[in-house]
Amino acid sequence: MLDEIKNKVCSIKERMVDFRRKLHRNPELSGQEEKTAAFVEGVLKDNGILDVRKGVGGWGVTGVVRGGNDGPAIALRADMDALPIGEKTGKEYSSAVPGVMHACGHDVHTAVLLGTAITLAGLRERLSGNVKFIFQPSEETGNGGAKKMIEDGALDNPCPSAIVALHCYPDYEAGTAGHKSGVITASSDRFTIGIKGKSGHAAKPHQTVDAILAASLAVNAIHHIVSRRIDPTENAVISIGQINGGTAPNIISEYVEIKGTVRAFEESVRSKMAPLIEQTVKGIAESCGASYDFHYEAGCPSVVNDGVIDGLIRRCSIDVLGEKNTFEITKPQMGAEDFSYFTRKIPGALFRLGTGNAKKGINHPLHSSRFDVDEEALAVGATLMSWIAVKYLSENTP
Repeated sequence: MLDEIKNKVCSIKERMVDFRRKLHRNPELSGQEEKTAAFVEGVLKDNGILDVRKGVGGWGVTGVVRGGNDGPAIALRADMDALPIGEKTGKEYSSAVPGVMHACGHDVHTAVLLGTAITLAGLRERLSGNVKFIFQPSEETGNGGAKKMIEDGALDNPCPSAIVALHCYPDYEAGTAGHKSGVITASSDRFTIGIKGKSGHAAKPHQTVDAILAASLAVNAIHHIVSRRIDPTENAVISIGQINGGTAPNIISEYVEIKGTVRAFEESVRSKMAPLIEQTVKGIAESCGASYDFHYEAGCPSVVNDGVIDGLIRRCSIDVLGEKNTFEITKPQMGAEDFSYFTRKIPGALFRLGTGNAKKGINHPLHSSRFDVDEEALAVGATLMSWIAVKYLSENTP
């Protein structure tokens, strides 16, 4: 059946490119994916995909290709949201929305999954079970797009026993794929610190409590937590991305707000971070005569790939791309993915789809204003996702 999949994908290759470019020109931020969801819904219905549900956990969309109803079911997931980045690629399909861009390849993920759905719909009579397609909103903000879809029944009727997703990876050339068993991405949490001092004239600092000074000391101390309070054999990253305070150069600031993220691979490390950060901030604030507020928001956990599903992805990648183009990822990465909510419910795995092409100058990183992909990767992704679904169903049919 692999040859049939390849032929079908080849016949819709240009349609997938068109899907991707339409999505790329019209990006929508997390929680705002109304037009994207409508587009996905329309393509699914126009191509015979059944049980299309919209508004799942927000702007989420699901659809099903039903084969042998007594067989197992597998879910395939793509995320749909864009980032608040102004595009600088200069391509004819560049974003038409100022300050918003598909800089993480979710347009590719969505186009690939639409191509996969069309391909498998044409083979439904030969499938040994059912395939559920999950188009997810709100991945980038970590505010629970996957979680909300699960709560709204994305994994029901049929209930899949496995789930697979891919993610663009510009470090790999198009025509390659990377897989990994176990932890592949980190958890991602956020914190906000408010340092409260006492304002006054810059010429009389002794009459004030300088919130900027306290905040500066706190930032420095926070960055020493990982190097001095965490076991060197364990992994964590604290990154402070925002500091806001002060109203004029000759006024001692009375309030500073600090925002940052915390990432870790293991829950045992993750659980230590909030108490350590608050303990550090408390000590600094008190030593400066200031007070503080501390808010810590747990985000998505790390993605832990199931070994059996990862093994299936590896075998399918070798079938489609060959062994020399199938890479084992040796180290997890500190990037986060809320696909982890799905893999906590059912066995699943996330793999990396090569989208780079150094000869074409397509080698800018994810979240870059110049990020682009080699669109040859679209057909590769749809072929691989389709073959993974077919193999899983055939190998798990009673």
